[in-house]
Amino acid sequence: MPIKIHVTKETILDGLQKVQNIVSSRTTLPILSNVLIQADKDGLCLTTTDLDVGVRCRIDAEVTKQGSTTLPARKLFSLLREVPTADIDLDVDDKNAASIRCGSSFYKIMGLPEAEFPRFPQAEGGKALKMEQNTLHNLLKRTAYAASNDETRYVLNGVFMSFKADKLTVVATDGRRLALAEADVEVAPGSEIEFILPTKAVAELQRLLADKGEAKLTIRENQIIMDLGSTILVSKLIEGTYPNFRQVIPTEAKERVNLERDPFLGALHRASILASEKTQSVKLNFGKNILTITATTPDVGEAKETLVINYKGKEINIAFNPLYLMDPLRSLDADEVIMELTDDLSPGVLKINAPFLYVLMPMRLN
Repeated sequence: MPIKIHVTKETILDGLQKVQNIVSSRTTLPILSNVLIQADKDGLCLTTTDLDVGVRCRIDAEVTKQGSTTLPARKLFSLLREVPTADIDLDVDDKNAASIRCGSSFYKIMGLPEAEFPRFPQAEGGKALKMEQNTLHNLLKRTAYAASNDETRYVLNGVFMSFKADKLTVVATDGRRLALAEADVEVAPGSEIEFILPTKAVAELQRLLADKGEAKLTIRENQIIMDLGSTILVSKLIEGTYPNFRQVIPTEAKERVNLERDPFLGALHRASILASEKTQSVKLNFGKNILTITATTPDVGEAKETLVINYKGKEINIAFNPLYLMDPLRSLDADEVIMELTDDLSPGVLKINAPFLYVLMPMRLN
């Protein structure tokens, strides 16, 4: 269907930026490389999908001819990003050929008919929940990095979310570490639900969530629809049973030590540079009011960092993968973290003064 619109460069680039991330350049279906453009009296609606995850956003535009088409998403974005003028005129004929005029420049891009584009689901039926966008963003930021990339452990390739008893619990684990964060949210009677959101949808959601505003969630069968105001994200959910994560959380620890997050993270980062690529391990020695962090690689060299801490407990030597220990420290904004330890073979637990914990398996000391 023919379209005629006038739009500012900034507005259309902002919209394409929101939707183009999930477009794959290596798809067997050409239509999945395209963005669906629907022009109506209220402006433009842009939609992309890879059949598992879909994103739709609405932008302002002057529409003189209402209609719809699909155009190559990444080519369109790359082109419009480079045009020198602030105003863009887009004219699409009935053969889905788009003429783009920007000042004295002219371009033509061939599209595909809207009829070939997969249908975008509507948020009807299912369980409905709502929460603040920044609450959801914080929970995902504190946990998502711990999800597994190992495709053989499919149920761990995502983030587990449980809405129960007016609380949202978010968990991610790859079997070697586990991150858990919670927040109070309103869960209406009959809306209690648990599901696993795939990693790709989590990454998109983290990009799209705003600092303010509400997120409305609709969950039905094997699908979630998240309405974020001007943007909607849909995703398939991971089928399967998430492992019982509560049983791997240590119930008590022998020693507790408070650490300043920034100096601890800095010392770990510097020591990790000289950690062996093969073993990826740094050793932490907790002594009287001193934490010594060491890393040694025979052919490369060694690192030794010393931090003054408030610690009166028994001496503990324990080794961790520095990358796994730095992940939560980077995602938290607390000034202080609490580390709970039992011995060199038991998991270490990282906590803050908020509903969050991180369990990390130690590495063998050689």
